Amino acid sequence: MDELLPIGSIVLLNGGDKRLMIIGVVQINPEDEEEYDYLACLYPEGFVGPEHIYLFNHEDIENVVAEGFTDDEHYEFRDKLLEVIYSTDAEEAEDKKEVEEAEH
Repeated sequence: MDELLPIGSIVLLNGGDKRLMIIGVVQINPEDEEEYDYLACLYPEGFVGPEHIYLFNHEDIENVVAEGFTDDEHYEFRDKLLEVIYSTDAEEAEDKKEVEEAEH
């Protein structure tokens, strides 16, 4: 992932007919421990309860209707977050490589 949409962005998912507003980025689903790029609620309704919260990845987005507000704080947060994600991915790849080498 090279880009994260800002909080407040309005998107339409592939095959969807209801727009969603992004309210969180890089989220873990507590039910299955899967990581997702975004957490969203219905638009224009907003948060109406946990049964109407949606987790999805960037590739699931068909159309970005509107991008949320961005400023220096947003870019600083995004850059730090992506740095952590990439360093974690690199560490996991190295660990996997070491395990595979040890098995052979």
